[in-house]
Amino acid sequence: MKPDERLSWPRMIGFGAQHVVAMFGATFVFPLVMGLDPNVAIMMSGVATILFLLIVKGKVPSYLGTSASFVGGVLAIRALFGGDTAGVDAIVTGAILVAGLVLALAGVAVHVLGVQIIHRIFPPVVTGAVVMLIGFGLAFVVADVYWPQDQWMALVTMLITFVVIVAFKGFIGRIGILIGLILGFVLSWGADRVFGDITAYNAGTGAVDTHPRVNFSGLADAPWFGLPDFHAPDFRFSAVLLVLPAVIALVAENIGHVKAVGEMTGTDVDPYVGRAVAADGVATVVTSAVGGSPTTTYAENIGVMAATKVYSTAAYYIAGVIAIAFGLIPKFGALVAATPGGVLGGVTVILYGMIGLLGAKIWIENRVDFADPVNMVPIGAGIILAIGPVKHMITGEFTLEGIALGTIVVVGGYHLLRWIARRPAEIRESTG
Repeated sequence: MKPDERLSWPRMIGFGAQHVVAMFGATFVFPLVMGLDPNVAIMMSGVATILFLLIVKGKVPSYLGTSASFVGGVLAIRALFGGDTAGVDAIVTGAILVAGLVLALAGVAVHVLGVQIIHRIFPPVVTGAVVMLIGFGLAFVVADVYWPQDQWMALVTMLITFVVIVAFKGFIGRIGILIGLILGFVLSWGADRVFGDITAYNAGTGAVDTHPRVNFSGLADAPWFGLPDFHAPDFRFSAVLLVLPAVIALVAENIGHVKAVGEMTGTDVDPYVGRAVAADGVATVVTSAVGGSPTTTYAENIGVMAATKVYSTAAYYIAGVIAIAFGLIPKFGALVAATPGGVLGGVTVILYGMIGLLGAKIWIENRVDFADPVNMVPIGAGIILAIGPVKHMITGEFTLEGIALGTIVVVGGYHLLRWIARRPAEIRESTG
């Protein structure tokens, strides 16, 4: 079924609901990880998806969920400006909004100049490295924030998720992250009933104390129906610099997803690649303007299309409407926000690792030659800087670190060394 074709509306609603389930796990996990409101993220993902479909004229069926690429930058912003206060939330979404503008401009440039311009600036060796360091650069979050909150529940959640992803084929396997998170949540609640409170690191207080694994206090106070907790952005230059590296990953991710959709549908999508990148940028601007999360096209939903062979954009419009309806239920958002840190540790260790290995996949598919020091030297250095995370003080008030620092070294170092490597050949040609 092609993007402009339709089945009966009851069946289309079923496919739309399936897309909501497919995007659901990551779309609310990543806002939790970034300290943003998952209710706003779910609701605005629906708005973002509808915007995307309109901008690409319905030629690229895709769902826009929360992007993982911003997690490292957001956590760096929180470390720089002091935690999880409402003011820091505004600084986070302000930085994301500016990154969305940059992404939209990149999309316009791709549309005008052609997709080859991206390949020149960000060849596969660079793109793969940026994707890898975004994933592996988040390892410290698992080690320092989530795992210590409940190490045994983190381990159990991780193992459950392993089994679900591998043992169950098709749709169940694709939502293995969501299933692992739900089962970890239920087990944590059961552990509170059987074993009582846990004495461990408490992310809320920043200290070791005795507390329940699952805290439902916010759930009781939340209304059943109403608008989510919107807020306006606040703009700080130092915060913007920390999230800009994510734009590189999003450009590569969107181009890859659009190409995949083109292969599945048997259509030439090259004329719409720039539109898709720009649409994702516009969607990120709109969502972050009200306190939502950054967006990206979702591989999970592309997987659903591959399994069902239904590429109709009607299913995505329906999914968008359903997501918006979910966002109007604050009690649902409060339930999501009660997810225990240990459970998030078991899920994010898989998510971050998978993101990192996608970078390796890009290298393998494009036969990147690491015998060439131009490829090996800056890439290796950048990844280590990200994983550290290494901090480099620029001024007394501004520090580059982790993913941001690693990305600058990868991109700048690669092009510098490539220019240096070409100089001897140019000199020989000019003197010969």
